[in-house]
Amino acid sequence: MSRREKIEAMLADEPGDTFLRYSLAMELDKEGENAASLAKFTELTRDDPPYVPAFFMAGQQLVRLDRVNEARDFLRAGIDAARAHGDAHAAGEMSEFLTSLGAAS
Repeated sequence: MSRREKIEAMLADEPGDTFLRYSLAMELDKEGENAASLAKFTELTRDDPPYVPAFFMAGQQLVRLDRVNEARDFLRAGIDAARAHGDAHAAGEMSEFLTSLGAAS
């Protein structure tokens, strides 16, 4: 059984488990299943409360896919979410990454 299959099996028992959902998105990214991975990250960012690490990982993946403007949108939203949750560290990391992308084209 692959790592992805194990995660999916656990999710069948615990479909709302945020960490398992995040792990599946990460695994899909590793497997090159970009659309599925980004869909899972997007779901996590729309949770209440949003899962802050999902914004950063989606942003990084979008940059690798040369979709930098979309990455900027995720990062800006992630910075806001991180600040709203008092997570200055995550906000700082995403801010630095956003700055490294330069001005929007």
